[in-house]
Amino acid sequence: MKNIFINHRYVYYWKIQIFKVLEVNVGIEISDLLKKISVLATKAYETYNGIGIDGKKKQLEKLESMTYTDGFWNDKENSAQVNKEISILKKKVDPWEQIITDIKDAKELLEVAAEEGDANLIEEITEQLNHFEERFENLENLELLSGEDDLNNAFITVHAGAGGTESQDWALMLLRMYIRWAEKSGYDAETIDYMAGEEAGIKQATVLIKGDYAYGLLNCEAGVHRLVRISPFDSNKRRHTSFASVEVHPEISEDIDIDIVEADLRIDTYRASGAGGQHVNTTDSAVRITHIPSGIVVSCQNERSQHKNKASAMKVLKSKLYEKQKIELQERIDEKAGEKKDISWGSQIRSYVFQPYTMVKDHRTGEETGSVEYVLDGDITKFIYAYLRFKNTQKSD
Repeated sequence: MKNIFINHRYVYYWKIQIFKVLEVNVGIEISDLLKKISVLATKAYETYNGIGIDGKKKQLEKLESMTYTDGFWNDKENSAQVNKEISILKKKVDPWEQIITDIKDAKELLEVAAEEGDANLIEEITEQLNHFEERFENLENLELLSGEDDLNNAFITVHAGAGGTESQDWALMLLRMYIRWAEKSGYDAETIDYMAGEEAGIKQATVLIKGDYAYGLLNCEAGVHRLVRISPFDSNKRRHTSFASVEVHPEISEDIDIDIVEADLRIDTYRASGAGGQHVNTTDSAVRITHIPSGIVVSCQNERSQHKNKASAMKVLKSKLYEKQKIELQERIDEKAGEKKDISWGSQIRSYVFQPYTMVKDHRTGEETGSVEYVLDGDITKFIYAYLRFKNTQKSD
């Protein structure tokens, strides 16, 4: 045992010497890097245990084993429900399993790279570590999402406020911001409806953001957004304040039953306008559906076929009615509990200021930045995560 201990000390001594030589030669603090990756590994594993990933893994294995039993697929309703649960659990478990493995592998590779004096590999691992830290933070924040629809795709609709061209241009800037955020986050963005303004911008537009947790993340964007800037449409270069409102609804699955009576619908067709190709203004392919009892109006014009546009519009209508039912139910629960909460649709949630200073500030969380251009180019994740943490704190109070 004594010899083994001495050998270990000998190996450790030479590792330290190699690290010191590398630190001098390539300017990289190997010991600090090892410490950093060890701390991250510890944090990741503690969180892994804290949120019960092992328990979720066992539950996942149990459900997956059920799919191999005789007659399982004969019960279509039950098998569909089990498959849905499997899908949800995999989306919870797999990313945590992967990041734990990746950090462990990187730590072992760093030690090998240090022993071999591979400066290029060490620099590569340093870049990976920054990426791991970002992934870990994202996974931590996703754990704050617990709503039944948070995993779903999201319909996001931007409406220009009063103010004509000024507000319509602002609405287009917001729409672009969400599309850029989707692109940077690895989501797909599909335009469902697009109503151009008379001179510039849009009167309103609806985009479907496709990807895991799209609704859970974007739900906090619902509300009124305010812009202060020197107007590019004002020859006197005066400062203008513009408003646009944003609605966010989850895309719901076909198996959720939302009762829509055909007699309650008014369906209008019209000639499409705006982006969409040469076909858009040649036929009355665009569809507008009004749900008379609720007053909800949806439209779609992105498809060539009137039939397909109607199907897409019905999907949006179904999602809006579903969200309306959820809000009404929550209001009844709050009323019984004696609570009174702000109505989110009418509240100003965020300001974007270009003049007399540059700042974006979320009025709910206090989160702010001076980088207005970056935010409008889609860098809104810090505001989203700040709101998730804020909401989680409100729940625990």
